[in-house]
Amino acid sequence: MSALFTHSFLIALIAGAVTAGVPLLLAGLGEQISEKAGVLNIGIEGMMLLGAYAGFVATYATGSFGLGFLSGGIGGALAALPVLVLCIRLGLNQIVIGIAVTVGMQGLTALLHYFEFSREYPRLPAAPVWVLPGLGQIPVLGKALFSHNALVYASVALVGLLIWVFRETNIGLDLEAAGQKPAALDAAGVDVLRTRGAAVLATGFLSGLGGAYLSIVGAGIFVPFMTGGAGYIGIVLAMLARGRPIWVLLGAMLFGMSLALTTALQLAGIDVPTDVVQMLPFVVVMVVLAAVARHSMLPPALGLPYARGER
Repeated sequence: MSALFTHSFLIALIAGAVTAGVPLLLAGLGEQISEKAGVLNIGIEGMMLLGAYAGFVATYATGSFGLGFLSGGIGGALAALPVLVLCIRLGLNQIVIGIAVTVGMQGLTALLHYFEFSREYPRLPAAPVWVLPGLGQIPVLGKALFSHNALVYASVALVGLLIWVFRETNIGLDLEAAGQKPAALDAAGVDVLRTRGAAVLATGFLSGLGGAYLSIVGAGIFVPFMTGGAGYIGIVLAMLARGRPIWVLLGAMLFGMSLALTTALQLAGIDVPTDVVQMLPFVVVMVVLAAVARHSMLPPALGLPYARGER
């Protein structure tokens, strides 16, 4: 019984950490792109919510999971448009607008869900799972790590792609300059506002994709306010990662594990109060912030509007 308990507990914990961590990973990577460009995108919670709703509705209406993920990403990008227009183009306060986007998307998605489904909460069928050949047969780890939806593997691959983009490409250099010394980027002939705008849209798309994963794969259902602070955890991950995507991945898995721990214990037959489930990830956030926040490095121009032609 002891070996069976350990086996079931580890599978549930690791698999649950991956499922819970992917939305945090996508949101954190998106926020990291914005922060590199000098935009503090507080609104990613709202972008995740609109992505979750759009992804769920598209999947429910068409039966296509791929179309659902795409719709979720587009929904998140649409939710990012107010940040692009009001913060980047008009220079308004990024924190105020970000909070307004989140509150607005919370109300909008709840209203849309009520008009579309009234008080019903339809469920989606289980999302398709890809078992990686060879790796999926490894005891314990195989089932926990290598038997997931394709978006899980794409999200991990995105970490490697962003590492390469940040280090080796002109796009990465432009993003870095937009957050570090936007005037120098402007002087070099690169449009700072366009660079920041593209970064914000990328953030919205990835956040919406994370929200779509949450509703389509993680829950199989859309419930108003279902992100439950995941976007804010993504912001914390981006700030603590110091510009390194791999740290966002590790942090997302840490917080995902804190979310999955209670579920794993319950599957193993140990009853855990619901309040502990809701509290645990935020306790982890506070502990991590207290431990490493003083060592975080943020771009000097983060949160500061830029007027074209300024030096």
